[in-house]
Amino acid sequence: MVDSALIEENAMPISQDLLDILACPACKTPVKLEGDELTCASCGRRYPIRNDIPVMLIEEGDKGREAYQKSTGAAG
Repeated sequence: MVDSALIEENAMPISQDLLDILACPACKTPVKLEGDELTCASCGRRYPIRNDIPVMLIEEGDKGREAYQKSTGAAG
């Protein structure tokens, strides 16, 4: 019997094919997967992935960026 938690832990939340075509809607830079978020190296926005679906709304990216800056003490 296979442990479903182990499968979930090793599964990518989104496919590589989708990741290859996704770009930040604000600055059009490709995003990369970091944990359970897609991040933009150019503008710093962090887009959440909810229920295996990337939420690529600029407002969500702004919230993620602000939360990340607060948690790391980085200035924006």
